Amino acid sequence: MEKTETATMKPERPIRRFDVFAEYRKQDEEQKGQPEAEAMGYGLWVAKVVAARRFGGGTLKERPDRKDHDGKESRREHLVDGKWHTLDDEPQTDALFEKEIVERMGRTFYHRVFAPAIHEAREHGKSYESIRDAIRKDWKPDQERNRAKKD
Repeated sequence: MEKTETATMKPERPIRRFDVFAEYRKQDEEQKGQPEAEAMGYGLWVAKVVAARRFGGGTLKERPDRKDHDGKESRREHLVDGKWHTLDDEPQTDALFEKEIVERMGRTFYHRVFAPAIHEAREHGKSYESIRDAIRKDWKPDQERNRAKKD
């Protein structure tokens, strides 16, 4: 796909700071060696935890941490299937990331525009805070397409 074509692609829904944060953290985890599926679940989980704390929603209930035999927290032990953090008893999985992030903005837009743009910003050493608004300012949904879906 040519760069001009990706430049004209539009998301299906508005891109939120939440989306940028979840993807940024997902890519952080991948860079640390986490498998993509687990990184997706982690990115979604941490974005929800931060959003709940920031907006005073503290209603998200994390699964209680379990301790190992020395009384120390075992990171893998408190995860569902050794992979997934939970909120309100719901595992934050790659499938949920797909539903709440990827499908919301549109699969093609996510894979061809959104994720590569976040990756490029990270490669240039940009922090989430430095890109969260600027990177998404021109990503406005196609209003015509959205109206046609409602009809």
